[in-house]
Amino acid sequence: MKRTLLLCGLTLALTAGCTTLPKPATRAAAPEATAKPDQTGFPTQPVAYKPLPSHPTVIRGATIMTATGEEIANGMISLADGKILAVGKTVEIPKDAVVIDASGDFVTPGIIDPHSHMGDYPEPSVNAHSDGNEATDPTTPQVWAQWSIWPQDPAFFRALAHGVTTVQVLPGSANLIGGRSAVLKLVPGRTAEAMMFPGAPYGLKMACGENPKRVYEDEGPSTRMGEIAADRQIFQQAREYMQAWDRYRKDPDNEEPPAVDQKLETLAAVLRGDIFVNIHCYQADDMKRMIDLADEFGFKIRTFHHSLEAYKIRDLLREKGIGVITWADWWGFKMEAYDGIVENLALVTRDGGRAILHSDDPLGVQFLNQAAAKAMYEARRHGIDISRDQALRWISANVAWALKIDDRVGTLEPGKMADVVIWDGDPFSVYTHAREVFIDGAPVYDRDDPSLQPESDFMLGQLPPEVTQ
Repeated sequence: MKRTLLLCGLTLALTAGCTTLPKPATRAAAPEATAKPDQTGFPTQPVAYKPLPSHPTVIRGATIMTATGEEIANGMISLADGKILAVGKTVEIPKDAVVIDASGDFVTPGIIDPHSHMGDYPEPSVNAHSDGNEATDPTTPQVWAQWSIWPQDPAFFRALAHGVTTVQVLPGSANLIGGRSAVLKLVPGRTAEAMMFPGAPYGLKMACGENPKRVYEDEGPSTRMGEIAADRQIFQQAREYMQAWDRYRKDPDNEEPPAVDQKLETLAAVLRGDIFVNIHCYQADDMKRMIDLADEFGFKIRTFHHSLEAYKIRDLLREKGIGVITWADWWGFKMEAYDGIVENLALVTRDGGRAILHSDDPLGVQFLNQAAAKAMYEARRHGIDISRDQALRWISANVAWALKIDDRVGTLEPGKMADVVIWDGDPFSVYTHAREVFIDGAPVYDRDDPSLQPESDFMLGQLPPEVTQ
């Protein structure tokens, strides 16, 4: 792809005889994480993320898909200081900007995956890497996914090479309450904290139905009624814990501070609305029971994950403001997945709900743009008019909303983080590749430049597949 550098109003080709830009600098050592502690004394946001150095950049000639309802043919987008500066048919080119001629290409926001186990179930898939489920207790809200994340997981950078810039890494679904999630940007980092999306709130992973039943069938809960009873019991404890702390804060001279409980600390944050709730749930009746639980204890469910039967109660989910996170066409792999239909995303979208695609898979994350295309095609084949913008929002803007980061990413709008993908064709085509990827305006992947094709430390020295096969 042709690049030029603008200096003092003159356009100079980047050749050996001209001034050239230095290679993007290596990520500087991240600062020590500092954050306000919770009652346990542990920092609630130990984030040490530091954006990579960037240079003013203008991409021109591409079809700009903004995920705001606007698609700009032969458009331009300007990036500076890690943010999107301007988007339109024409934009001002800053002095000293790198100008990328993307004629014939497409530009989208970075893809966001709201349901990933990269890092806590890393590749290669061996027992030593099984760190996603703390399957020793049906309720483990005290564990945090980031404590299991292995930053060397090769899957992170394979996803990046397919246009994915942000992921939510979740605990697994063995437990009724599996612990806190972590939202990561897919940049190289020595620790999980160095990859964590700055300012992103924590999510809580919950699950219902077959998985917890199967894992705890011997010691219980082993039935759906047992699952709800166990959830009600621990949320009642959390409500009493929260109320005890509220009484103490209101009158510390006459009240004793409650004993700190790490389990209940997380659930109290859920009840206060500081931690959003993701629930693994397939069947419509299970989703309704979890809505009843949330209503009883006064917390909000942000999204149901997998949710293959969301179409059956899409009006209720819309009224409750609950997002639907699901696949394009996975179904039938267990009983609670039996009623999945390919129109699920489209029906939720058509009727005013918030539909979202996820991967739940280190391979599937590499093809989320194609999954959106499949779901859009199936919708149209069944008479549901889904626009290209709506399909793009399934993997961008709607996902950002689900993770409560939509004020910073998910659309191509001035002021948002410059997480941007240049595609070498229509992103809804199976023949298209991510050509270049930017995170915070810094180039982090280039299909044509080996120096911008990051790889895990774990893979260094490994023979390539064509040699080993």
